Amino acid sequence: MDVTVAVDCMGGDHGPHVTVPAAMAAIGGRSDVDLVLVGLRDAIEAELRARGAQPSTRLRIHHASEIIAMNEPIASALRSKRDSSMRVAVNLVKSGEAQACVSAGNTGALMAVSRFVLRMLPGIERPPIATVLPTMKGHVTVLDLGANVDCTPHDLLQFGIMGATLVSVLEHTERPSVGLLNIGEEDIKGNDVVKRAGDLLRVSGLNFYGNVEGDDIYKGTTDVVVCDGFVGNVALKTSEGLAQMLSVFLREEFTRGPYSKLAALVAHPVLNAFKRRVDHRRYNGASLLGLRGIVIKSHGSADVVAFEHAIHRASDAVRNGLMAKIAERIALAERGAA
Repeated sequence: MDVTVAVDCMGGDHGPHVTVPAAMAAIGGRSDVDLVLVGLRDAIEAELRARGAQPSTRLRIHHASEIIAMNEPIASALRSKRDSSMRVAVNLVKSGEAQACVSAGNTGALMAVSRFVLRMLPGIERPPIATVLPTMKGHVTVLDLGANVDCTPHDLLQFGIMGATLVSVLEHTERPSVGLLNIGEEDIKGNDVVKRAGDLLRVSGLNFYGNVEGDDIYKGTTDVVVCDGFVGNVALKTSEGLAQMLSVFLREEFTRGPYSKLAALVAHPVLNAFKRRVDHRRYNGASLLGLRGIVIKSHGSADVVAFEHAIHRASDAVRNGLMAKIAERIALAERGAA
């Protein structure tokens, strides 16, 4: 199955300097993926020329005259910039010219534009952001990571269904285990929303593990962890901050003196293996679930390797019919609750 992905080339911290070479690498690795490079034509063509390439049937340019800044207000992005690279890329998904969109741009703007242009699948009111994090056992999918600060128990139930569908479709796990992020494992713990969500998840037909705590995320206790966007975003940003701190500490300790530098030289193979194991670039590409189209959000600071992973995640989601399967499983759940 051939897949066409629209790439917002102007989004993110680095724009075409990262998105264009990542797109070239993506089509170089897969013969069944075509890309539409959306953005300022001159800037994209300049990046292609710098790498000895030019537009082709598999790597074509679609001009968009505007750019949404990373700090742009959502209202401005939605109402004033109708020819932004982000909106044009999402429009290509709506029109059917592309089956998925990838952007490293402003997260709030991407969510707002995608929701406005593509609309929600039947029965889904709130689109969560789901991403993959490394664990002691492999990796875990966590949602929501910031799209929905206030959630109802029914929202959290739908997040569980969508998260389980995502894992089963992309990772071919038959019955992914689902955990509900809480302040304790006991059913009596948590606020009323979490308690009621737990009740709904227990009778949902999902492989519901029960409540999980923050440390369970990196233990790999479950395949999916469900939470509201406030809690999820705090957990994600805390994790990123901890990773940065540990990286700085290691660098400082290994450069403290001549003996430390010698120890660093000896430990170099181990440190490289550790770095590969927790390399966040391999997990880049958060899914905006519940939309009438596949939209993948890359980290704004992604490099070429990370952005290429986001493109592949988008094509895999299309190839495995993620959107249709989410719609099907949500409809089954809604009928069962009626």
